[in-house]
Amino acid sequence: MAVSLPNGVVFAIAKTKAAPAVMSALTNATDAVATVAGSTVATNDIVIVQSGWSNINERVAKVGATLKLLGIDTSDTTQFPSGMSSGKLIKVSDWQQVTQVISSETSGGDQQFATYSFLENDFETQIPTRTSPVVLTLSIADDDTLPGYIALKKAADGKETQVIRATLPNGATLYYHAYISVNETPSMTKDQVMAIGVTISLIVRPTRYTKA
Repeated sequence: MAVSLPNGVVFAIAKTKAAPAVMSALTNATDAVATVAGSTVATNDIVIVQSGWSNINERVAKVGATLKLLGIDTSDTTQFPSGMSSGKLIKVSDWQQVTQVISSETSGGDQQFATYSFLENDFETQIPTRTSPVVLTLSIADDDTLPGYIALKKAADGKETQVIRATLPNGATLYYHAYISVNETPSMTKDQVMAIGVTISLIVRPTRYTKA
């Protein structure tokens, strides 16, 4: 059994998005391979995957050798039919650490169910449908001069999705593609650190990588 403490987690936001690289195809594989002509995307880059395959559309991925999208499993040809995978890869970079994070709370992600009952039954049955949206809420010590605060505020004002990275103490990384909102009014409780709330509202599942 392994347990971990969050002490040492580092959050960062990507401040730059490159021009999209046109992706003509993705393979069906445990790590999908992209076909991109004349691409500037390289090994270890972090990209947003925009694809006709809706189950991976807008996911964040790390690029491996031969343009593999690590952790993007498209081997199921029912979910990922041939001829529909084309799209774009958008490289994100220029990571700015978000400092003075006091806490991170997660909500949502719960399995939803459809409930039904046959006329002849005196009980109900349920089957899984989808999961609820996931939201991360960061509490950050209030200081509007910090670069991380400024980057988050700019992302919130722009009302466009951004990529957030959480680096865990064991070296694993989590990537979130999300909308950012910032509550600029800090909490004001006597003898407690003044803090603002930052909401990270995911639009797709996060992508997780173990330490290389």
